[in-house]
Amino acid sequence: MDNNLNKSNAKRFLDAYNNIDYALKTRYNLNRAMGFSDLIRKSVVNNYIVRKYEDELIDYGRLRNAIIHNNNEDFIIAEPHDAVVEEIEHIEKLLTTPPKALDTVGNKNVLVTYAGKSMREVIMLMASSNFSNIPVYKDNQLIGVANGQKILNSMGQYMLSGGKCYSFLDNVQIEDMLSSLQNSNYYVVKKADCTVEEALNEFYNNHKLLAILFTKHGLNTEMPLGIMTGANVAEAQKILEDY
Repeated sequence: MDNNLNKSNAKRFLDAYNNIDYALKTRYNLNRAMGFSDLIRKSVVNNYIVRKYEDELIDYGRLRNAIIHNNNEDFIIAEPHDAVVEEIEHIEKLLTTPPKALDTVGNKNVLVTYAGKSMREVIMLMASSNFSNIPVYKDNQLIGVANGQKILNSMGQYMLSGGKCYSFLDNVQIEDMLSSLQNSNYYVVKKADCTVEEALNEFYNNHKLLAILFTKHGLNTEMPLGIMTGANVAEAQKILEDY
């Protein structure tokens, strides 16, 4: 049975508002006495949903004060419109019971390769699988992600320095290429329970991010259960809109 059937719009609105307030303060360990507007502004940096609905949530904080009298939720002086209630309940659902990235977006059929493989072997694996991001392991430890664009860039640099294409393909191992990269912030490893919102926030905060690997406990010593790439961002956003 729908628990909202016998509730007024004001009661539904206040329940959703209070749940959002509690969820954000608990998640980010913020002061319980913090005002709602300050809470939203504090959470914007870390939360894709809050960032997306920041203006609406600020407005809802003001509306909450117009609905009740003297901070007494038993004394209702206004009833919000149906559309307003439905939207704040949607935001509440996204913040309190968000969908998991591993369950809804990305690829669970993760192809991996190993440190000793030649660049030719890795490139042929990418071509045959149509995967442009392939995790690379050495002794059951993730050492990086083979990415098509980075391989192309590395081969170009190799040739510019006087190396031959065939030498790069057959004599350079994927481990060698990965060790030559200037940074490793183009991929991250997250726990299997990572939410769609958390995954989107990773892409938002790191514009160089190409892939998120999901493992059971978010450790580099675990095999991937799934992968999400930049190509999945639009799909993930649509999932949240329809959730």
